[in-house]
Amino acid sequence: MKIVIAGGTGFLGRPLAARFAADGHDVVILTRQTSGRLAPPGTRLVTWIPNGDIGSSAEEIDGADAVVNLAGESIAVRRWSEAHKNRILESRVLATRTLAAAIRRARAAPAILISGSAVGYYGSPGDETVAEDHAPGSDFLARVCVQWEAEAMRAAGPHTRVVCVRTGLPLEKDGGALPPMLPPFKLGVGGPIGSGRQYWPWIHRADWVDMVRWALDTRSVSGPLNATGPAPVTNGEFARALGRALHRPAFMPAPAFALRLILGEMADALLLSGQRAVPAKAERLGYTFRYSRVEDALTAIFTKAPVEASSKHPSTR
Repeated sequence: MKIVIAGGTGFLGRPLAARFAADGHDVVILTRQTSGRLAPPGTRLVTWIPNGDIGSSAEEIDGADAVVNLAGESIAVRRWSEAHKNRILESRVLATRTLAAAIRRARAAPAILISGSAVGYYGSPGDETVAEDHAPGSDFLARVCVQWEAEAMRAAGPHTRVVCVRTGLPLEKDGGALPPMLPPFKLGVGGPIGSGRQYWPWIHRADWVDMVRWALDTRSVSGPLNATGPAPVTNGEFARALGRALHRPAFMPAPAFALRLILGEMADALLLSGQRAVPAKAERLGYTFRYSRVEDALTAIFTKAPVEASSKHPSTR
């Protein structure tokens, strides 16, 4: 099977590409520049320009079996300015528009487009449990996700199924949100963020990779798909579980006012609010989690080698 991945060199894309390659697929990674970047073993890099036009990527997409879209400006690399917020939005919209246009024009359209999204789609619903049929929020990240998914759905057609993966907080120690949390805990001053009552919809990265592979193979999966663990926890519960995994205390809270002072709007969007998102569709359609509890996920991360290197998981079918 030929699989084209846009954004396949990042924290999520690289292990996904490596797993597809290990499964024996022909994996093509679309990237803005190939110089200085190492392709995961068994994959190849192709330069593309995700500006909303079809461009040269159409040659790779025409005849491909599947396309995975993970392209987009990093959300948390710097304090949000209006210019950076525009880059966050435009990078996702234009990249997805480019892929959808290429899929619609293809003589042999791929059978599936799996496109990134996030649980930020739901805004800040408090303690309410949210499944895939929940209405969107109205804050900046929710508006980004709504537009992002709308662009992906343009690729849907008689030959192409579209899945929008609403990712929660993916956990691994080599990237994402987890490494910046570790220094305070290792110094013995870790703890909850703000009130600690906001929900953090975590997922082990290995489960995220497996869920994407499962969605590709499971034809009954379409539309939005929450990629979160089945038991979301509050930030306070997450902090205590992380402390136990590291054998460190977890009692020193990070005050909300300080985070807002340092990070501005991003503090509320990414740290001080959350979503009690559950993977209702995945569980209903038969996905089996490796890690159903955050305690098990964090213990595995800090006591074992990354599970992406392990053999094929039985939940992929």
